[in-house]
Amino acid sequence: MIHALFIINRSGGLIYSKNFTQHVAQLSSNEALIFAGTFHGIHALASRISPAPKRDSVKDMGIQSIDTKNFRIHCYQTPTGIKFIAVTDLLQAKLSGALNKVYVLYCDYALKNPFYNLEMPIRSEMFDTKLQQLVQAH
Repeated sequence: MIHALFIINRSGGLIYSKNFTQHVAQLSSNEALIFAGTFHGIHALASRISPAPKRDSVKDMGIQSIDTKNFRIHCYQTPTGIKFIAVTDLLQAKLSGALNKVYVLYCDYALKNPFYNLEMPIRSEMFDTKLQQLVQAH
């Protein structure tokens, strides 16, 4: 089950956050911004210190998931550097397919919106509605 979703732009700024259940604490705006910036920094460092051999054609994607005692954080990074982060329970194994679908929704309802400015927070009722449907179906 997906409990919360965060979208971080390529600069590390939080452009979207939403809780879908009451099982996770509601972060204040300041806490959500700190989470986004911290995760962005750790993600960048993890991709740089990876011991995997570096090849020109394959870029290390950094952190893909973090397991804790009570929950799991999943990350899907797009080729342009946008990060989609989901907080789930431990039963949720791999979430890259679902986060890829969130990316498609982001493209359809944010990027294709002529009034949306890149790097700015997402304010779209249609995006919220479609995202809620996707989370409920998953």
